[in-house]
Amino acid sequence: MNSIGFAPVAREDSMILVLGSMPGQKSLEEHQYYAHPRNSFWPVMYTLFNSKDNLDYEQKKQLLLDNKIALWDVLRECYREGSLDSDIDQTTIKVNDFKNFFKQHKNINAIFFNGTKAEQLFRKAVLKELKESYQALNYFRLPSTSPAHAAMKFEEKCIKWEIIKNYISK
Repeated sequence: MNSIGFAPVAREDSMILVLGSMPGQKSLEEHQYYAHPRNSFWPVMYTLFNSKDNLDYEQKKQLLLDNKIALWDVLRECYREGSLDSDIDQTTIKVNDFKNFFKQHKNINAIFFNGTKAEQLFRKAVLKELKESYQALNYFRLPSTSPAHAAMKFEEKCIKWEIIKNYISK
């Protein structure tokens, strides 16, 4: 199935960027980042920012924005059967326009990858095209929140993801 990603969730004052690879099938159907009920992204965010856990999608996005977090994916488009990153047809990938994103979001000081595939795609297809100043940003791979990465306990993921709070206040 040909998949088209979403626009970024970001404000001008965003300080960190969380990048996934490409929204999964359920997210694409719902037109929402991390819509699969077993994806732990939103529960991790609720835990990190001491939020109630029954937010609607607009409130979820606002939670990120209020904490200076931008959310996006590396890929703008690709062909993939199902939702697994391993099923992305590498010959069909088109990356998002990071040059323009960074022009509009000058306060970004760190990028956090939601899983290995997002990092691999970014380093291979995006990083070399960016100005040197963006190549020197702080980059961190975090454990995937995908239900396909269920080997790590939720509490462990929260501990690993807590690092993003350090870059919001810098």
